Amino acid sequence: MGLNLNDKKAVVAEVSAKVASAQTIVVAEYRGIQVGHLTQLRAKARAQGVYLRVLKNTLARRSVEGTPFASLADAMTGPLIYSISEDAVAAARVINDFAKTNDKLVIKAGNYAGKSLDKAAVAALASIPSREVLISQILGLMLTPVSSFARGLAALAAKKGEGAAPVAEEVAAAEEAPAA
Repeated sequence: MGLNLNDKKAVVAEVSAKVASAQTIVVAEYRGIQVGHLTQLRAKARAQGVYLRVLKNTLARRSVEGTPFASLADAMTGPLIYSISEDAVAAARVINDFAKTNDKLVIKAGNYAGKSLDKAAVAALASIPSREVLISQILGLMLTPVSSFARGLAALAAKKGEGAAPVAEEVAAAEEAPAA
């Protein structure tokens, strides 16, 4: 059963709200995928905060009209699933990871911050580490010189401590010798 005009307006409004706050949209053809596999894809998307939805292409075109994602309208043909995320790489990662395990999911196009992406560019975007991983890598790089300096000081102190121990033993032996 088709949607009436009010339902269509509601869908366009909902998707437009998601698109307004999105950084990335990835479009993939899902022809021939079993329902169970789509359910798994939706669960993975939900876990990563990605809005994933099968939409009528005309409604999707209306939703991206007048936004930086308007260039996707040319790729909106056939049975498509739309992956929309506020995170720059989450939408691409969810679709790309699933496409690796299921060859029936075909990435058609994407858009990141107003720039059109082809299949290879979506895969490249998906390979970028998440924000948390990048922050931890930067902090690790920042801590490396400090920890190296601290290890150097500890080694120097240990070396001086080794040299001081024999000297202390000689002084103690010299003090005991005259008394004997």
